[in-house]
Amino acid sequence: MMVHTMRRMKGKAETARGGGRVPSLCIPALCNRRETVAWGRMRKSHIAYYISAHGYGHGVRSADILNALLADEPSVRVTVVTDLPARFLENRLAGAGGDWRIRAGAFDVGMVQRDSIRVDVAATLEKALDLLARRERLVAAETSWLREADVDLVVADIPSIPLEAASVAGIPGVAVGNFSWDWIYAPFAETDVRWKPIIEMFAEGYRRAETLLKLPFSPAMDVFRRRVELPLLAKPGTPRRQEMAQRTGADEQKIWVLLSFTTLDWDEAALATVAGLDDYEFFTVKPLAWSGWCNIHAVDRAEVRFSDVLASCEVVVSKPGFGILSDCVANAKPLVYAEREDFIEYPLLERELKRYLKHVHIPAVDLYAGRLGAALSAVKTAPEPPESMPGGGAEQAAALLRAALATSKKQGRDG
Repeated sequence: MMVHTMRRMKGKAETARGGGRVPSLCIPALCNRRETVAWGRMRKSHIAYYISAHGYGHGVRSADILNALLADEPSVRVTVVTDLPARFLENRLAGAGGDWRIRAGAFDVGMVQRDSIRVDVAATLEKALDLLARRERLVAAETSWLREADVDLVVADIPSIPLEAASVAGIPGVAVGNFSWDWIYAPFAETDVRWKPIIEMFAEGYRRAETLLKLPFSPAMDVFRRRVELPLLAKPGTPRRQEMAQRTGADEQKIWVLLSFTTLDWDEAALATVAGLDDYEFFTVKPLAWSGWCNIHAVDRAEVRFSDVLASCEVVVSKPGFGILSDCVANAKPLVYAEREDFIEYPLLERELKRYLKHVHIPAVDLYAGRLGAALSAVKTAPEPPESMPGGGAEQAAALLRAALATSKKQGRDG
């Protein structure tokens, strides 16, 4: 396992007086190597924040919480542990300031996707069985790291192994999520008993968490012994339509559509069908990109934040997922959505989007063929959503984590 990045102090790597490096603490890594992490001279409260790499949604909401947590909080340092791309997190945390670093690590497998909508259940099972075989070794190694890195609080969105390691190490563990992996995998166990010990592995870790910060659009999640419900975390983006038009050559007078997918298998025929929709300009966020089509544009999230791209468009086309639902609700954007196969979360998310979003369903077969015209036209007459959702969830989560951290430190002193 690799320690990726450096101490963040106003965007620069911190150095000791006289220009030397900050004294370092050598810690064991999960791949049996020893890595060096630069720590400051003064003891700060230390949070280890674990983020699932199953899509970008976990990273987006975790960054929202961390931005709120690190704002004007000089007494806390955070190690973010994840397999998400470092550049993505650096972009999302660029304005956070404070003391944070990234350590590469993976403690769940999510769902292996054939593309943004379709799941590969067999491949997911293979990876989950491998994780189960490595569980004891991972827990032992992570317990050792938590102790040697002097961690005061573990936060997990939403891998279970770090929560199990925190319990073994005697460190409080807080989960953050809108679902848990035992719940996601449960339907597969009905037809394949090999899923049962995998489900129990996740449930055991979750039961060891002291608290779940329960996000919107979620099931009961009663595997957790204490649950605190939060409102919407996402915040509205800033429209940057003129800038995006200058970067891409898009016509500002047309209807702008965000294609919010990590991957989307469009062949030449599908792309030609989309290109024939003359009233629209379509936008993707890299790495999803197609070249050579005059009305399909790829935007680099390092140049324009995803939330700003979304705020600049009139309509979003995507799969139902926590992140995109949150962003659409925060920005009051209509959602054109396709069904998801073999994913227990889909009916719940579809129910929730109908409560909070102007929406149109597009059959997946039409989406894959690029036949978006009818669904986009239907957005114009779609009814307004019957409900709204309050915000401020990131700030509430940050306050709850500060309280948990203070309790942990007090118990440490009293002990």
